[in-house]
Amino acid sequence: MSNLTKTVELACEFVQGCGALVEIVQPKERELGGFSVRRCLPSREQQMVGPWIFFDHMGPVDFPAGQGIDVRPHPHIGIATVTYLFEGEILHRDSLGSEQLIRPGDINLMVAGRGIVHSERERPEFRQAGHRQHGLQLWLALPQALEEMEPEFHHYPSAQIPAITVGSVPIRVIMGSAYGVTSPVVTFAETLYAEARLQAGQRIELPDAEERAVYVASGGLKARDTVIPEHSLAVFSNQPGVELEAVEESRITIIGGEPMGKRCIVWNFVSSRAGRIDEAVQQWKDGRFPKVVGDEVEFIPFPDK
Repeated sequence: MSNLTKTVELACEFVQGCGALVEIVQPKERELGGFSVRRCLPSREQQMVGPWIFFDHMGPVDFPAGQGIDVRPHPHIGIATVTYLFEGEILHRDSLGSEQLIRPGDINLMVAGRGIVHSERERPEFRQAGHRQHGLQLWLALPQALEEMEPEFHHYPSAQIPAITVGSVPIRVIMGSAYGVTSPVVTFAETLYAEARLQAGQRIELPDAEERAVYVASGGLKARDTVIPEHSLAVFSNQPGVELEAVEESRITIIGGEPMGKRCIVWNFVSSRAGRIDEAVQQWKDGRFPKVVGDEVEFIPFPDK
């Protein structure tokens, strides 16, 4: 997705943790062009968790017939976007010529590197009837040595994502390695991304990672005596053996990996160098980014505020 303003950080509430639980980030809901998002990363207090620099939870939103997601072409540098849907579908197009329908459970990985442009829309036949959209979009900051790599596009159908059961808890290892399995999704640094569905009273032990966090997409968790409510991101230390308990039926996302160091972020641009952001902004204003193949007319202007 694209931001509507230059500033990416959204206001969040923070609860200081204890023990292995460092803090709880509680994002505020914000409207973005006809649908709502909850942005946990980046925030003023917590820019990143491992390589993850952006975390948006979209919806769930019910669109009437004739309406839907329609994100015009916009650019990125220095990151890889990772799109994962719970419900609905999105048609991805980019300046490499990729055209890919994203369905629930698929992983869409677009590597911006030195620069890419993409759009996210809905097919006319899909929006003919009322429908629901619900999902996550995350950004991975690329390591400094790869920030200017050639753009790439990768798509992994749902059937390729490892699905296992650990202590009766179904888990999907979306990126990286956890619970004894490794995802085929390409990574550029040590990366953790997994999803689990828990019934009330079930427990799950967090996989080890240098940095890690858990997002409660629905339901609620408990870490010892601390409740982690729905739509919040709990940041944990790397202490081993951390166990969480579901206080009700819950769907959670686990993210983490190795730290990337501080990044500059303006609008849809991310870099370890502030001057590189300025270059990208001017390049977009001058129309020097490549066009999205099959979606060449419209675009999102760089926001003034």
